[in-house]
Amino acid sequence: MTADIRIPPQALYIIETLNQKGFEAYVVGGCVRDSLLGKTPQDWDITTSASPQEVKAIFGRTIDTGIAHGTVTVMRGGEGYEVTTYRIDGEYEDGRHPKSVVFTTKLAEDLRRRDFTINAMAYHHGEGLVDLFHGISDLEERRICCVGNAMDRFREDALRILRAIRFSAQLGFDIESETAVALKALAPNLARVSKERIQMELTKILESPNPGHIKMVFSQGIAPFLSESFSGIHAETMFIDRELPGLRHLRWAAFLLHGTPEDAEKILRELKMDNDTVNAVKLLVRWWKIPAGTDEQTLRKTMSQMTKEEFDHLLIMKRFTREIPESHEELDRIGELTCLIRDRGDCVSLKTMALTGRDLIEMGMKPGRAMGQVLGELFDLVLQYPEMNKREKLEKEAEKLIKKFT
Repeated sequence: MTADIRIPPQALYIIETLNQKGFEAYVVGGCVRDSLLGKTPQDWDITTSASPQEVKAIFGRTIDTGIAHGTVTVMRGGEGYEVTTYRIDGEYEDGRHPKSVVFTTKLAEDLRRRDFTINAMAYHHGEGLVDLFHGISDLEERRICCVGNAMDRFREDALRILRAIRFSAQLGFDIESETAVALKALAPNLARVSKERIQMELTKILESPNPGHIKMVFSQGIAPFLSESFSGIHAETMFIDRELPGLRHLRWAAFLLHGTPEDAEKILRELKMDNDTVNAVKLLVRWWKIPAGTDEQTLRKTMSQMTKEEFDHLLIMKRFTREIPESHEELDRIGELTCLIRDRGDCVSLKTMALTGRDLIEMGMKPGRAMGQVLGELFDLVLQYPEMNKREKLEKEAEKLIKKFT
């Protein structure tokens, strides 16, 4: 594995400018790791011997991203580059954040505080790779290994326990034995970590190329410390196809598929998941085992229960899920009928019904429960007979229904 890392021009400008002012500067962490793996880094973080105030004085446009911990974002060409001063972390009193940090001029001290060896490498275009903790060999051997003593690293920051599993899932690496022992032993410390941060790591595991690695959360005894209901998930029956698109709600739905929609909502609420994802997961968990319908009338009825995107995602879920009521041949038929129904413009939503509540008011009906019943009956009619979705036809039917319900 060769260290042929191409630093983007703006990041290179920041490093060279710091060098010209007499300071050390390197790209560090994930961007080095990803470059060595042949991946395109999402971010280019820079570490330097310059203090935050010195960085601010050198560069005109900066943002105090985390200045108390030594991080300043330098703006270049519309992009932000985090520049962090070499630091030594103080005592971790809450098992998550250092009580204090001490700035240092030694790169080795900064790299020593990092979580995993593959994230503790730095690179300078003139000096080459700085790899003090054998990160390269761990990349080559495809393993996740803590920097120094694993128990110490996880005591400092319990979220690193989930990060170890996350990197294992994202990269397809094994977790080194001492690191695995430590993460199991210190799993109870995760109870002190915010649910939002736990959810973010779990989501990244599920969205990864190896979503099945989420089972490690159960096999290593971590699940009881993530949320009140999390350990109740039926991990033994869980199956997430790697080919299932890596969309957040699809992967979470596949993970929570064997519980009830209410179970899924409770778990996701405890983990502080956003409302859109919660609702999307609930819908998929509710509908995945219900036949969508291989005849047009039943299929239109199913399509009417959700948005176009939700229905499409339901079909995707069925394609990549075991124990569904339809065969793959039936799913092919459903896909063909769906295209036919949409191409023909059949009404599968109240929004596209030819008669509206406003029209009923013009016909002399007052808003209220009876109007809802009339609209419901008309909608059922056009779902059965799409050719009825004409205003003049629905007006005639509405006249009969108004008499029935008023």
